[in-house]
Amino acid sequence: MIDLRPIAAILGVLLAVLGTTMMIPALVDLIAGKPDFVAYAAAAAITVFVGLSLWLAGRSSEVERLGIRQAFVLTAASWVLLSAFAAIPFMWAESDLSFTDAYFEAMSGLTTTGATVISGLDTRPPGLLIWRAFLHWYGGIGIIVMAMALLPMLRIGGMQLFRAESSDKSEKVLPRAAQMAKGILGSYLLLTFACALTYAFLGMSVFDAVAHAMATISTGGFSTHDASIGFFKSPAIDYAAIFFMISGSLPFVLYVRVLAGDFSRLFANTEVRLFLALVATFTLISTFQQVRAGIALGETALRQALFNVVTLMSTTGFVTVDYTNWGPPSDALFFVVMFLGACTGSTAGGMKTFRIAILGSALSQHLRRIIYPNGVFPVRYGGQPIGDDVVASVLSFAFLYLASFLIIAIAINALGFDLITALSATITSLANVGPGLGPIVGPAMNFAGLPDSVIWLLSFAMLLGRLELFTVLVLILPSFWRR
Repeated sequence: MIDLRPIAAILGVLLAVLGTTMMIPALVDLIAGKPDFVAYAAAAAITVFVGLSLWLAGRSSEVERLGIRQAFVLTAASWVLLSAFAAIPFMWAESDLSFTDAYFEAMSGLTTTGATVISGLDTRPPGLLIWRAFLHWYGGIGIIVMAMALLPMLRIGGMQLFRAESSDKSEKVLPRAAQMAKGILGSYLLLTFACALTYAFLGMSVFDAVAHAMATISTGGFSTHDASIGFFKSPAIDYAAIFFMISGSLPFVLYVRVLAGDFSRLFANTEVRLFLALVATFTLISTFQQVRAGIALGETALRQALFNVVTLMSTTGFVTVDYTNWGPPSDALFFVVMFLGACTGSTAGGMKTFRIAILGSALSQHLRRIIYPNGVFPVRYGGQPIGDDVVASVLSFAFLYLASFLIIAIAINALGFDLITALSATITSLANVGPGLGPIVGPAMNFAGLPDSVIWLLSFAMLLGRLELFTVLVLILPSFWRR
């Protein structure tokens, strides 16, 4: 039987931190003279109480030696439980959401997806807007630490490539995570501050700048306006958002090395170079599509193409224009882009660029073996041969990723929704992107019109995609829970 006490202790700390941060929107609404501060304060008290209770229940256990099975449970339970408590303010505050919609909004925030069921953002209380932005920011730093500390140990989807230590056998997860988190958190704070300062300098109010900075660096996408970044109608802000969305898409562990003076590592990284190459390629294709269709010309076409490719590949989900009006070729292009994602160790979701590189190398190897059956062609990543276990892990992940996408999309389609809505809503949730395609969940709309059954399916898809599939699905196996 799995010892749940260390898991309870860690979840208790995370809940206590989350509850404490609920006082931020409470203070914002109190200063603004909005009555919602009471709802946030009450939610904070409940969350902190439950968190401290869990910590007291599990603190006597040996927390520092977290086993692999415990790490699986902790990873999934963190996002499930934190989303449930983060949903309380959405139910009690002015937004007055049902538990289903509130849970979806909270899960979307913590997984940095950015899909929303709340409209009329321009007139909402500031506490609600800052709480949504902070959920992105809080979830984003958790995602980075998870990707660099927990998932490599769990050997999920090829993540063993990114081991933080030379030994695979070490199960001392938390000290390693804590050590990495210090440098990563410093980089995260520095980028957020720089982004907010840039936005404010370019014309955003201080409130908008802070909220959008948290949503940008976390590659989340929650905005304070229904029109998202398009509200500001500023090319300069568009370019600033592009720069910082790319910044949030790169491995944060590289920023730690940059701060230490090693600038060469950032652009020498294989995954970074491939990500930027894919951004450039899809930007050129989108620009060509716009010019050919007479949608836009020159700098406008290039900026719109670059913004949309970056916002989708980084899985941020900000919007400046409704690209669903550009015709089927653009829909097809952006649908493909939604699958890709950015770099490992960033806040972005999706397939991740390193898996695309390994899949490409594996395909090349297979084709060469067909031509030269006796040849030796190792699968390479970053110029180095990689083990068969990594290749098998990546192939398994890709199969499961596509299978999960198809199963959820078919289920939504069976519930009465058109194919474009079903497919795009599924991939935008599974890849943690945000906006979908079509008239129901497109970039000019939100997810409020979907029934509860679809909302729960998409909430599960967000969790599944954010936690790299296996982390969630392995918990379903009865053998996992046996001694």
